[in-house]
Amino acid sequence: MHQVRLNMLNFKNAIMNVNEILNIAPYSLDKEQKHQLLNDRLHDLTRHHYVNCSEYKRMFDAYGLDINSLPDYEKLPFLPVRLFKEFELRSCPKEEIVKTLTSSGTTGQRVSRIFLDREASSNQTKCLTKIVSHFLGVKRMPMLILDSCAVVKNRAMFSARGAGILGFSMFGSKRCYALDEEMELDIEGMKAFLEEHKGEIIFMFGFTFMVWQHFYKKLLESGYKPNLSKGVLIHGGGWKKLTSEKVSPDEFKACLNSVCNIEPKNVHDYYGMVEQTGTIYMECECGYLHASCFSDVLIRRSKDFSLADVGEKGLIEVISVLPQSYPGHILLTEDEGIIFGEDDCPCGQKGKYFKIVGRIKNAEIRGCSDTYAAKF
Repeated sequence: MHQVRLNMLNFKNAIMNVNEILNIAPYSLDKEQKHQLLNDRLHDLTRHHYVNCSEYKRMFDAYGLDINSLPDYEKLPFLPVRLFKEFELRSCPKEEIVKTLTSSGTTGQRVSRIFLDREASSNQTKCLTKIVSHFLGVKRMPMLILDSCAVVKNRAMFSARGAGILGFSMFGSKRCYALDEEMELDIEGMKAFLEEHKGEIIFMFGFTFMVWQHFYKKLLESGYKPNLSKGVLIHGGGWKKLTSEKVSPDEFKACLNSVCNIEPKNVHDYYGMVEQTGTIYMECECGYLHASCFSDVLIRRSKDFSLADVGEKGLIEVISVLPQSYPGHILLTEDEGIIFGEDDCPCGQKGKYFKIVGRIKNAEIRGCSDTYAAKF
């Protein structure tokens, strides 16, 4: 897909729809350009959800704002992510829903339900493709999925884990699941797959805790050491409350290198959530997560929700140009993070760069990998 780089003169006169936005190279806009793009798009989305989602309208009106005179997006109302567990929030007719995504949740927990119409589902795929292709390139590669095929069987009602696997699978030319349906390592299947693609770059994908528990530990136990020196791993889902299992990013990468020879520089974490599927924050080679042109991240002080300074820890607010079938464009998460700068990361990518610190106290255990781990 042709990538658009806009000069400032043309950009100031442009009010872009989501398809035009998704043609922009994902890390190409500076602070001023990106602010204008997000302001225009988020104002449009806010007005759309105000008209089409009665629950959102009630919440918005409670803030005392005028829908006809919206402030900068940093001052627009945010929805706490847990509201998607409590209410059926959608901005499209029921008959237009083609997919319902669900968040992770242990038995007895309520889960978020995210309703997608055809356009929303398509835009999520386009956005994910643009961001991940920036790191992997556009050529598909043999893909080793560090999970079980059982996760993606029900495509109408996807869990966050299943949606993640399916979304990243489009970057694989041929796919192999490293785990069987009993979540045991399929060593013979891996051997055959790696022999077939010997000498090729192998794209690996999995959720952090599953990679640790079912790939790293099982390889360590088995003594089998696959040669994945040409491998590239993208993993996400976090550790959150599972502090007894958590290791540092550097240790995580070093341990994987010890069992399969993957280069630490080729192991990339990402941050994302089912409530904003498609809009992910990828880790660069310097160890920072990056906001693309299609998203933004704000840090708010928990005591009064005011904006925190660069370098100050606080609650993470995530912003996306995508959500149109449901009011998920501005969300307050239950995660804490720190922004380290904007447009000046040593990796050369523009936009804000940040790190996740952890979960706020008393938040539910949530996360694609954490939910599975809670069974142990």
